[in-house]
Amino acid sequence: MHGGHRERMREKFLKHGPQILKDHELLELVLYYAIPRRNTNDTAHLLMERFGSLKNVLKADLRELQEVPGVGPSAAVLLKLLCAVGDRADIPSPPKTPVRSGEQVGEFFVHLLDGERREVLYLMCLDGKGKVLSCQTAAEGGVNVTAVSVRQVVDLALRSGASAVVLAHNHPSGVALPSRADQFMTKQVADALRPLGIRLLDHIVVADGDYVSMADSGMDLS
Repeated sequence: MHGGHRERMREKFLKHGPQILKDHELLELVLYYAIPRRNTNDTAHLLMERFGSLKNVLKADLRELQEVPGVGPSAAVLLKLLCAVGDRADIPSPPKTPVRSGEQVGEFFVHLLDGERREVLYLMCLDGKGKVLSCQTAAEGGVNVTAVSVRQVVDLALRSGASAVVLAHNHPSGVALPSRADQFMTKQVADALRPLGIRLLDHIVVADGDYVSMADSGMDLS
């Protein structure tokens, strides 16, 4: 009986796409691949009742997922993997052409940090011609604070073989204006990179779909 139901659900998805399925039906379909021999419809309903929405199910903690009857380690990992793949797919790719302006970098980081609820510091590493070598997380914090390790920033820049770098971070509950702490940290990073022949080109501060470039604002980064 379950086999016939599963096949009908798969055909429904393949023929009409995900928009025709309810949220719990999408969960039911996903769970087929971790729970091969049990009815996953009840489990999907329990997940929706526990967490309230499909998004909350995917964002839930691994331990909390396994507290729901019918969700074992394999199903919990599958749901977390699905969330991670979706998050990664939403991350924009760094500019493929050489970086020529603060506006180009600012718009990229506005997109990258959109919806981020924690404060995150990114380091974009460039070669001598402005080509992006890497863009990595240098530090993560809570809602209002990022514990910045200058040594971590320097290490990432050196490992990328950077000639120049751009810092960027977000203010999840504020405005896109550099604080005194932001300016002090920026100076520390610039001072640490300078003896290594690496230039700090800019520090972008993002908040509420907007950004401020410290370089364009007149801050001396040299």
